[in-house]
Amino acid sequence: MNDSREWTPQAVQAEVDALKHKPGALLPILHALQDRFDHVPEGAVPIIAESLGLTRAEVHGVISFYHHFRTSPPGRHVVQVCRAEACQARGARPLEAHAKATLGVGYHQTTAGREITLEAVYCLGNCACGPSVRVDDQILGRVTPERFDALVDELRTQPLEVLG
Repeated sequence: MNDSREWTPQAVQAEVDALKHKPGALLPILHALQDRFDHVPEGAVPIIAESLGLTRAEVHGVISFYHHFRTSPPGRHVVQVCRAEACQARGARPLEAHAKATLGVGYHQTTAGREITLEAVYCLGNCACGPSVRVDDQILGRVTPERFDALVDELRTQPLEVLG
């Protein structure tokens, strides 16, 4: 069975072909690829470059400039820590250090077993309730190191299916 999240050169080319005629097509193409495959596959870079008349370095430069784009599949859960000024003023820096130490990874890295990917984000729009964290699609405010630990424990706990 083929998972639609697994990329192929043909699937990448189809996404590129659908958008390459738009003005400023590179960003829409990168977004489409990440939406479809959960990341921008490294093997997509030469396909994009060739189709848009760009160098591989130009495409890679855009991917690496924007923190939103990933070049490898994320873990089962994505945890984003807000690094904007309002959250920093409310304790985001110590929370960042705690998150990295607790998970044993840095930003844009994934824990062993592909459980949790840690990412930085630069404003979740929850400024009055910082420091803020987004876990998958849920934004949480006033996250302390203790609350972070509880969130991680919850993410790591997988429900067991009992067959009877």
